[in-house]
Amino acid sequence: MLERLRQWDREFLIYLNGLGVEQYDVFWSVVTKFGTWTPLFLLIVFLLFWKDNLKNAVWNLIFYVLMILAVGFAIDTVKNWVGRLRPNNDTEINQLIRILHTPHDFSFFSGHAASSFSIATMAVLLLRSRYPWIYILFLWPLLFSFSRIYLGVHYPFDILVGALVGVGFAFLFDNLRRRIKAPYSV
Repeated sequence: MLERLRQWDREFLIYLNGLGVEQYDVFWSVVTKFGTWTPLFLLIVFLLFWKDNLKNAVWNLIFYVLMILAVGFAIDTVKNWVGRLRPNNDTEINQLIRILHTPHDFSFFSGHAASSFSIATMAVLLLRSRYPWIYILFLWPLLFSFSRIYLGVHYPFDILVGALVGVGFAFLFDNLRRRIKAPYSV
C-alpha cells in the first residue's frame, strides 16, 4: 500500500511538473520565494491592527508569531526525522522531471505549504468578521505550494500534508488564543 502511494506520488509529480513551460520558469521561481510575498505579510499585519484596539491586535499578533514559530519547529523536526529525499535529489526520478532549483535538505513535508497555509488560515480566522473578502488570501498558498512542484523540489503528497499541517496549526493556535484570556481582558 505504501509503495503504491509512493508510486502514485512520483507519477503525479512527473505529470504536474511536466506541464511546465520554459517561458513561465522565471515567474514560478519568483513566486516560490518568501521575500516576494513581503507586501502580503505587511498587509496582514496592517489588517490585524486596522479597526481593532491596540491591545487586542497585539494579543492576536503574539499568537500569530507563536504559531509561525511552532510550524517552523514542526517542519524542521519532521523533515529531519522522516528524511525523504527531494525529487531533485532522488536518482530514481530526477532525470524524469524539470528541475529549476536544487535545495539539499529533505522533502517531507513541505515547509512552503505548511507555513503559507498556516499564515493564510490564521489571517482568515482572525479577520473574516471584518473583511469578508479575506478568503481570497488562499490564492497565495495555492500558488506558493504549486511552485514547489513546478520547480521539481516537492512531491504532491509533501504539499498536501504540509497544507493540512498548516491549517491544523492555525486552528490549534486560534483555539488557544480564544481560550487563553488576554492579561488585560475583563
